Amino acid sequence: MPHPTPPSVLRRPQLWIGTGLIAAVVSMLFALLYVGGNVNPRGNLRDLPVALVNTDGGADAGGRHVNLGEQIVAGIQKTAQGDKSIDWQVVSREEADKRLGRGKVFGALVIPKDFSATVTALSAPQPAPQSKPAPPTLTVLTNQAAGSIGSSMSSQAAQKAAHAASAQLGQELLKQATAQKAPLPTAAQLKLADPVTVTVADGHPLGSRSAMGLSAFYYALVLVVCGMLGANVVNSQVDTALGYLHTDFGPFRKREPVQHTSRVRTLAIGMALMLGLSLVMGTLVEVATVGILDMDASHLGLLWLYSVATIAVVGIGSLALFAAFGTPGMLLATIVFVAMAVPSSGATVPVQALPGFFRALAEFEPLRQITEGLRSLLYYGAQADAGLTRAWAAMGIALIAALGFGFAVTRLYDRRGLHRIPRPAVGTEAPAETAEPPVSAEGEAPATA
Repeated sequence: MPHPTPPSVLRRPQLWIGTGLIAAVVSMLFALLYVGGNVNPRGNLRDLPVALVNTDGGADAGGRHVNLGEQIVAGIQKTAQGDKSIDWQVVSREEADKRLGRGKVFGALVIPKDFSATVTALSAPQPAPQSKPAPPTLTVLTNQAAGSIGSSMSSQAAQKAAHAASAQLGQELLKQATAQKAPLPTAAQLKLADPVTVTVADGHPLGSRSAMGLSAFYYALVLVVCGMLGANVVNSQVDTALGYLHTDFGPFRKREPVQHTSRVRTLAIGMALMLGLSLVMGTLVEVATVGILDMDASHLGLLWLYSVATIAVVGIGSLALFAAFGTPGMLLATIVFVAMAVPSSGATVPVQALPGFFRALAEFEPLRQITEGLRSLLYYGAQADAGLTRAWAAMGIALIAALGFGFAVTRLYDRRGLHRIPRPAVGTEAPAETAEPPVSAEGEAPATA
């Protein structure tokens, strides 16, 4: 039977249809997932947590005690009833600092202790022409450690609320000034119309070498990619060592004798090799990022353990998919660990600004859990309730699921006799696919008669 020539292979409809379908599904899926999760964050924004702190002690004005801080809080809460984009959490300053330091809120709006006193002083008679009352201020705190885009959204919402409160207070001050029937210069009227100065400060400062709060995401992505690539290398190397695959070195080809073994044992060999490689890869990732690139990091021992464990779990999960689905398992692993994971990770666009489908994915997709754990390690002093406990728990669940799924499927294949290369019957020759002609020094098989 004549061998097909390259032009004849290209004329096969099956080649074009099969390859085209795979390419079409992959391109469409990646586009929908990557862009779909991030295309409209403001339109999808729901319940972004922002702290609202009122430390105002109040002041006496016109024979009565007023607390303008409480008035601002009530106004913000009333406005929030018709706008569910921001979850205003009214807490003390101490509690706000705790939540900022654990990534539980993306920012805060702080009303200072002397707010009422400084506002009422604007409309009070001044003892001397030279004296100028201190301007009332509201402070907006950011939290880039929780995510730069989420922090920016929080800051914009808090500044908008602060300026709206300033405008409302300005109307009241102008009414009071008009009631006193004292002429006000135009400059004074303008100052009273918008009396509050809004300042922005960093609520949880980060080091200069933390990628503005994105180093945790990039580090997590490196760990996931290392786990997937490591699994691909392990899978091919184990198959080569067992004689299931050949190895090409340029024009030379090498193939080991086939060693018939069960699928369960093959998977166990691969997972054991993956564990060993995880130690090497996790160590080198930390050496490269912290030692060479000088990335801001602390708790280096715990970071090393976390890196090794993450690579191992991702690699073992990928190997389980390879063993269960074969070649399509590689594509499936890419979809699970990259295509669906990156847009639902909450690392760039916060989870609160994602569509409902991606919010659901974020509950179990590994990259989000890995990133939250790394944020705790890199930004929040390795606090357990800053995402580290959840990350370790998710990693343990994923490991158990991968082991259970991988060995259950491979054992089922073995019990049904679905061997990768059937064993030759006694007294018969080995199947043609298990034997290859020897290779000459030139890389070509010798001619046979």
